[in-house]
Amino acid sequence: MSEAVVSTRIRLARNLKEYPFPIRLGADQAREIVDRVGEALKDSELKFHRVDLDAIPETIRVSMIERHLVSPDFISQKEGRAVYLSDDNTVSIMVNEEDHIRLQVIRDGFELNEAFAVADKVDNILSKKLNFAFHERLGYLTQCPTNLGTGMRASVMLHLPALEMSGVVNRIGANLSKLGLTMRGLYGESTKPTGAFFQLSNQVTLGISEKAAIENLQNITTQLIAQEMRTRENLLNDIEIQDRIHRALGTLKSALLMDHSEAMRLLSLVRLGVSEKKLETLSADSIDKLIVEIQPASIMTRYGEDMSPRERDQKRAEILRARFE
Repeated sequence: MSEAVVSTRIRLARNLKEYPFPIRLGADQAREIVDRVGEALKDSELKFHRVDLDAIPETIRVSMIERHLVSPDFISQKEGRAVYLSDDNTVSIMVNEEDHIRLQVIRDGFELNEAFAVADKVDNILSKKLNFAFHERLGYLTQCPTNLGTGMRASVMLHLPALEMSGVVNRIGANLSKLGLTMRGLYGESTKPTGAFFQLSNQVTLGISEKAAIENLQNITTQLIAQEMRTRENLLNDIEIQDRIHRALGTLKSALLMDHSEAMRLLSLVRLGVSEKKLETLSADSIDKLIVEIQPASIMTRYGEDMSPRERDQKRAEILRARFE
């Protein structure tokens, strides 16, 4: 499974009964909610640290998206918003995004049940101190009606280069809604796929249990992975595909400039070659970490916030050459 599955995420949406939804929330109320969430987390076995959005520069905010710690929508405004991060960054709690609380757990590999167990545990800790808005028939109340019910979005990050190359992935994506699922880009809603990385997640939250939603996602993901692996086997018998993979590694080892889109395309090909034992270089897990490291804001956060696009491309190429030596 690890060849095609990068990571798993469980996200829970919750709102406090005593406050209006974030779209109507005043600044003082927003700050009060941030403080109350922090107080509730003191009872957690996990240790969390608080990051206020208005206290960090834009490059760090964007780099948090690149590391999948927060959503793109979350950093669209700063006032009254904060995120609580566990020390290992596997649990993040966005406060005052679309809902008062967006709790998410990310784990490497295909571990939906394990991720849900952690999310459920933190959710229970929060619910002891916070009064969540809940309706007997509608379930957890959320600002967007599409999240009513469980308020849970379960997702799997997949690497599907063979299905993308064969042109099948678009047809699959169009049919997924019939199964209660949706396929999005690397950073979720409203983002386009890049480097053949896709997020597959549940669409239905009302009238279905968390267990049933997770089982449905597991079953469809398993079928999708099997289709990807069959397609890989056929594609990799083609000498032209093998040549593209080896050329990709050669370019990563030698390029002096590398823009983001080219890097993602080349890393995707090399990851495919490594997963199918056509190349001996970095592991798939190391490539996944490298993909995060070479994102624009992550480079600027580490090497200088005033870097121009060309300087970023030069630094990205330097990082890639060093890793693939």
